[in-house]
Amino acid sequence: MEYSRLELTVGGFVLVGILCLGYLAIKLGKLEVVGGNYYEIYADFTSTSGLKPGAPVEIAGVEVGRVKRIQLKDYQASVTLAIRQDVQLYSDAIASIKTRGIIGEKFMEISPGGAGDPLKPGDTIVDTEPGIDLEDVISQFIHGNVD
Repeated sequence: MEYSRLELTVGGFVLVGILCLGYLAIKLGKLEVVGGNYYEIYADFTSTSGLKPGAPVEIAGVEVGRVKRIQLKDYQASVTLAIRQDVQLYSDAIASIKTRGIIGEKFMEISPGGAGDPLKPGDTIVDTEPGIDLEDVISQFIHGNVD
């Protein structure tokens, strides 16, 4: 009788520990189990070289969302962005691919605009700026094609 009570107590602690670890893994990994408080916006780029799903989306250096998906659409890269519900973007917003440091990770920087109409879920950011390809810049410099 004493062993079964001890086993139940230990089992309960193990179960609570596993649930806590699962919760921390989801929160620290910034995963969304159920939709979350985000809406989707799209942006089309000529190149998204180096940008990966899960990359942060920032406004003024503050993270406001994540890159959800990158796919080819009409020979352009169509990027799906998950933006927090409390962040309002406008039709004159500009999406740019930026790099942290010289050879750092790529992320999306958004200038939210304000003079246009508010973007609704499923709308597309029209003004985009692809990231700078460091290899192209170095190649132009070496071959003397710098403007």
